[in-house]
Amino acid sequence: MTYPPNAPAAPAARGVATASAGPAGVPAQPSATTAPPSPGSPDGSSAVEPGGRGAWAVARERLREAATTEPGRLQILGAVLALLVVAFGAVTAYEVADRASASEDVVHRSQPLSADAAAVYRSLADADSTAAAGVLAGTLEPAESRARYLRDIATASRLLVKAAAQTDGSSASGREITTLNEQLPRYTGLVERARAANRQGLPLGGAYLRYANQQMTRHMLPAAERLYAAETERLRRDDDAARAWPVASLAVGLLALGVLAWAQRRHYTRTHRVFSPGLLAATAASLAVLVWLLAAHTVARSELSTARAQGQASLQLLNEARISSLKARANENLTQVARGAVLTEDGKDDKYEADYATAMEALTTALAGARELADDDAGRGPVDEAAARAAEWKERHTAARALGEGGDFLGALRLIIGPKGTTGETFDRVDAALERGLAHEQAEFTRAADDAGDALAALPAGATALGFLGALGALLGINRRLSEYR
Repeated sequence: MTYPPNAPAAPAARGVATASAGPAGVPAQPSATTAPPSPGSPDGSSAVEPGGRGAWAVARERLREAATTEPGRLQILGAVLALLVVAFGAVTAYEVADRASASEDVVHRSQPLSADAAAVYRSLADADSTAAAGVLAGTLEPAESRARYLRDIATASRLLVKAAAQTDGSSASGREITTLNEQLPRYTGLVERARAANRQGLPLGGAYLRYANQQMTRHMLPAAERLYAAETERLRRDDDAARAWPVASLAVGLLALGVLAWAQRRHYTRTHRVFSPGLLAATAASLAVLVWLLAAHTVARSELSTARAQGQASLQLLNEARISSLKARANENLTQVARGAVLTEDGKDDKYEADYATAMEALTTALAGARELADDDAGRGPVDEAAARAAEWKERHTAARALGEGGDFLGALRLIIGPKGTTGETFDRVDAALERGLAHEQAEFTRAADDAGDALAALPAGATALGFLGALGALLGINRRLSEYR
């Protein structure tokens, strides 16, 4: 029997590529429709979890799974407790260090700058008053008066250089310092012209002196007052920063103690064990930091309050009294130089005499306020002395004014300048008493402010150390409980 020949093989299914003809040993090429292996794993499997979840989703899933078991919950609790206790120590260290730095600024930067600004005003005003007294003395200026004037100018120049080195040039204080540095050479030049004309017996000396006084009273002394006000405001800001309560530290501390208490109660309800040594140690460390923080800050605030009430406020009033006395003395001298040539705006009274009366009234008010704030005999003594000498000054000035209005200018002049029995003598005694009062109040302020800084000095390092010890205790307490599941 004859069989038909075999039929040719059917073509390959669509989509399956035949191997390329080629030399033996060359592997067949993959089909264009065959997907390449996925990068990220040797076998081509994808790194992304099924469903397209990312790393954060996986971490959340694992955390959720861990929270369903007691060991997992204990691990989470231990991490939270350790972080809270460490955070409490770190935040406390940061905030207390900030308060201590502000307290240090109060003592060693803000308050000295405020005192220097007041000293600048005092030196300039005294130089102006001394220059006027030198011209009133006659054609030959007394050597003592000249030395005092030069000493005042040198002091003002030195303090301005010191203040400029510690002040930002773009700040309000920096602008006032620039104004004073520009005006001081102009003022001294006018005074030298007045001295030269006066030594020649020319009336032009009085005109130059009045013009120098205008430069001083219209430009320099107002700038010095503004400088003093700006530095006093900076002192107030630093004082407020040092006194501010560490709210963040207290909040984190209370939160840490609350979570620790809850964790120990949870430990007791699940194991019926009253104490966990590790958690107790963490609680004790956190409580120690909190109590230390409250005690130290309370002491610091108390000392700063004492410094503000008994030192800073008294210093401000005594400085105002000294400024007023200097204004009164300068106007008293210029009353004799001008002899009624300069009137008030309404044209009825002598301008310098009116300014003298205003300054003396301000002096009396400031001394009364300083007397009320003085807390001991050492503080009240200088104030009482200044008040008594100011009253004597008024009496002698009234007598000199009566002589001047009666035409006896030489008699009035003898009651204004001179070492004995004059208003100049009483002014010097008022100034000396105020200087003693300022020195006493400065010492009181510095002592109280230093005590405030000392109360906070060791707390940042102590809080940091106790925070790490507390965190270690919390971890040990939790790990001991975890060991029961191993």
